[in-house]
Amino acid sequence: MNVLAAGAGVDAAALPLDHGPLPADDVLAGSPTAAVRELAALGGTEIGIWEMTPGTATDIEADEVFVVLSGRATIAFASSGLPDLEVGPGSVVRLAEGMRTTWTVTETLRKIYIT
Repeated sequence: MNVLAAGAGVDAAALPLDHGPLPADDVLAGSPTAAVRELAALGGTEIGIWEMTPGTATDIEADEVFVVLSGRATIAFASSGLPDLEVGPGSVVRLAEGMRTTWTVTETLRKIYIT
């Protein structure tokens, strides 16, 4: 089971993840893969780990806050007027439901997300 039990702990940076290819329609450059692992569900809020290997892909976001554990990426926000966002270890980011983003990952990016 992927859910972290109460009183248990894991090394989020070293936790093994099972990667798979991203949908071909979402990939703009390279051959990135992604993995997700739910850690806990608390009152309708999901907390987990997400990782993407180098490449560029588009996404439509969920309402989320995340903290980057490792890696580097640039997040571009389509049609929002927001500037591109460079993220790396320690970055804390807030995304809103429905945002259209383009992720350019230059070093495999691993984050803890809350959605």
